[in-house]
Amino acid sequence: MNMLLPCRVSVYSEKGKTRIGMIKPTALLGFLSSWPRLAEIATDLIRMIDSSK
Repeated sequence: MNMLLPCRVSVYSEKGKTRIGMIKPTALLGFLSSWPRLAEIATDLIRMIDSSK
């Protein structure tokens, strides 16, 4: 799993607006791990990105 992390975050401009994009960690790692905290960490990461808007 450490080869897939840290999750890549892209910051780009589209139609005059700044955008932040990433592949959700649960989509990326869900097939590699059934670790229960994965969803919690993904939710925290998405919340941090959303709060930066």
